[in-house]
Amino acid sequence: MGIAKHARVLLICVSLTPACSAADQSYAPEIVSISPTSGPEGARVEIAGKNFQDASAVLFGTASSTFKLISPEKLIVLAPRWVTTSAITVVTPSGQATSAFAFAVSNDPRVPDGVGWRAGYVNPVPPPRGFNSVLLWGIAIADTRLPGHQSAEVEIARTRLSCRVDGKAVVLNDDSGSVRGGLYLRQPWFGGNDYSEPMPLAYDPPNRAVVLRVGERTDRVWHFWSASSRARLPAGKLEGCTVKARVKISPGALLQMGMDYWRSPTALWGGSGVNNHEAGASNWYFSAPHWQEASFTDIGGPQF
Repeated sequence: MGIAKHARVLLICVSLTPACSAADQSYAPEIVSISPTSGPEGARVEIAGKNFQDASAVLFGTASSTFKLISPEKLIVLAPRWVTTSAITVVTPSGQATSAFAFAVSNDPRVPDGVGWRAGYVNPVPPPRGFNSVLLWGIAIADTRLPGHQSAEVEIARTRLSCRVDGKAVVLNDDSGSVRGGLYLRQPWFGGNDYSEPMPLAYDPPNRAVVLRVGERTDRVWHFWSASSRARLPAGKLEGCTVKARVKISPGALLQMGMDYWRSPTALWGGSGVNNHEAGASNWYFSAPHWQEASFTDIGGPQF
């Protein structure tokens, strides 16, 4: 009983006394500035202020973000997916601080609304323990806002996946003139399920490339992956993997590359995040008169 009474008195002291309140306020976070003040999803934002040492969350409006503590006076944060213009809040055990003005979201206007990621990102969460394989993928769509998009297409001459293990690059697959894939619902993005249709492929013999005629099915995401089977990761310390694709993108088309880690080379789709773990995605690639190298890597993690 004596212990309980003592605890209650102590709680009242902590929450009500001027001395305790002043101590709490002295450790409360404070935001002095954010820089830059605008940018796209995934933008790197520097927050200056004080008492950030115990930060447990950084919010854009109500959306959680990935952040890195540099010092008690500095945080680096990445603008989250699907974020809209909103104030930034730093949360600590001693309180929270909100920026005096909002971070203005300004995505690349060449990227249509409704896509999964409007800018590239690297997943800050590592794959679950025991996930031992990896698969590269790509996404191609038509931009229906552009005239002539009905003839938009993406040619893929080569895809290559390599991983860095124990300081050495190991090529896991290297395919030419072939991919696998399917057509998925575009609105909503991927339809919220695994429904798909067979993906029609044409062939460009002079360039030894497959052709995705995305303008013929603008209501679908042309989702492709390597012709080679899902590769098992080499034994050793994994630093990350890199995807590369040699592509030619016509007017009205755009493309994004990425990769997933998987539970095993033969694990089936079990719903998002069950048997697969998205490593991230590249920025979008746009039309050009020449062949391009589209790439993505998670080596080094998020670039704070």
